[in-house]
Amino acid sequence: MMKNFSLKYGKSEVSFALDGARSIQTLTENPMNTIEDIHAAFLKAVSTDVIESPALDQLVSPEDQITIVISDMTRFWMRQDIICEELVRYLNEVIGIPFEHIVILIGLGTHHKNTPADQKVLTGDYVYDHVAAVVDHDCDAPDLVDIGTTSYGTRVLINPLSIGRKVICIGGTVHHLMAGYGGGRKSIVPGIAGRETIRHNHAMALDPHCEQSDPRVGPGKFNNNPINEDMREAGALLHPVFGINIVVNSASRHSGLFCGDFDVAWRESCKYVQQCYGLPIKDQADVVFVSCGGFPKDLNFYQGSKSLFNAVRAVKPGGTLVMLAECSEGAGAKDFFDWLTPLREGHLDQSLREAFTIAGYIFYAACENIRKANILLLAGPKLDARIVNDMGIRKYDRMEDIMADVDIKGKDVYIIPYGGSVMPQTEADYTRFSTEI
Repeated sequence: MMKNFSLKYGKSEVSFALDGARSIQTLTENPMNTIEDIHAAFLKAVSTDVIESPALDQLVSPEDQITIVISDMTRFWMRQDIICEELVRYLNEVIGIPFEHIVILIGLGTHHKNTPADQKVLTGDYVYDHVAAVVDHDCDAPDLVDIGTTSYGTRVLINPLSIGRKVICIGGTVHHLMAGYGGGRKSIVPGIAGRETIRHNHAMALDPHCEQSDPRVGPGKFNNNPINEDMREAGALLHPVFGINIVVNSASRHSGLFCGDFDVAWRESCKYVQQCYGLPIKDQADVVFVSCGGFPKDLNFYQGSKSLFNAVRAVKPGGTLVMLAECSEGAGAKDFFDWLTPLREGHLDQSLREAFTIAGYIFYAACENIRKANILLLAGPKLDARIVNDMGIRKYDRMEDIMADVDIKGKDVYIIPYGGSVMPQTEADYTRFSTEI
C-alpha cells in the first residue's frame, strides 16, 4: 500500500510516496515536558528540588564574589538568557548579592569572540545592563591559572575569573559526538580552559593505535570515555559551587532544570536526555529517510551534520540513507571543509593528529559515518556537489531523482522527521547507555 510523507526542508516541505516496503516506521523522540512557568520552576530547582546539594541560598552570601559561566552562541538553542536572568535576579533580590559582585564569563572554548550585541543576546538585556561585567573567555590569554593535572595528563589552565570566586555554571545537556553528553563539566573544559588544555582533552577522540576514532568515544558513551572522564576530573579540580543544567525539547522549549551538585545534577540531566532523546530500535533498517527539521537546522551542511550522525545509527551497514538538508547558506564552517584537502590527498588521519581541531574531528567523524551507508542528499543550489561528493555523498537537486534511485521494495524503512533530536540506538546500546550514567 502506498503511503505519503512530508518532511521539512528549509522553510518549506518535501513530499514523497513510498510503495512496496515491507515495513515503515517513523522515529520521533519520546514525549517531553514543557516548563510553562520558568520562574516557579527555577525557584524550586535552586531551593527545594536541589540535587545532592544544599539550596543555593545556603552556598553563597552577600559578601561573595560570583562568577556565572554561560555558553556561547553555538549553544543558544537552550535559551540560557532566560535562566541567567532568573539566576541574577535571585542572587541579587533574594540573597542580597550586589550586582558589582557578579561577573558573567562566556565559555567560548576556542570559538571566536562575541560582539557586545552578541553578549547582550547571550545574557539578556537585564543581566547585561546590571552585572559588573560580561567577559569573553580567551583560551590564549597569558594569565590563565594552572589548577592541576588530570590522570590523563591534561594540564588544566583556567580563566582567572573562576579562581577565588564562587563559580556557578549554566549549561545545556544533549548527546555529544565526543564527550557522550554535552553540558555540565564542558562549561570548564572546553568552556573556560586554555587552548592546550582543550586540545589535549579533545585529541583523545582518535584511537591511539589505529587510524580511526577511539571506540570508547561517542554520543551516549559515559563510562570509560576518556574525554568525558578527563573533563569530569578537570571540573572536580575547579569544583564550581553550583550547577544549573538545562534540557530543551525539539521545539527548543525548556523541558527540565537540574540544579545542585556540579557533577551529580549534570548526570541527572544526562539520564533525562537519554530517556527522552535516546530511542531504542529492535533492528536497523535497509533504508532511512531523515530531515534535519528544516530551517535553521539545515542552514548549511555543517549545521545539518548532527542529523547525519544520528540517522546513520538507524541504517544497516551498506544500506541507504536519504538526507534532506536545503543548505541555503551552502557548506558552512570553513574550518570544517578546510579538511577536504588532506582527505583528497589521503592523509586526513595523520594531519588531524598533527594539528587537532574540533571542526577537523567532526569532519573526520562525518567521513567515517558516511562510509557506513549509501548517502543520498537532497540539497539546494548553494551547496557545491563536488564538496560532499569528495566526502562520499551523492547530492541531488530533486526528490523525484532520489526516489528513482532508491529501491524500497520488500525493505524495512525508517522515517526520521527531526534528525538532530532523535538518537536511535540498538536495544543493547540503549540499555548500556541508560544504566552506566
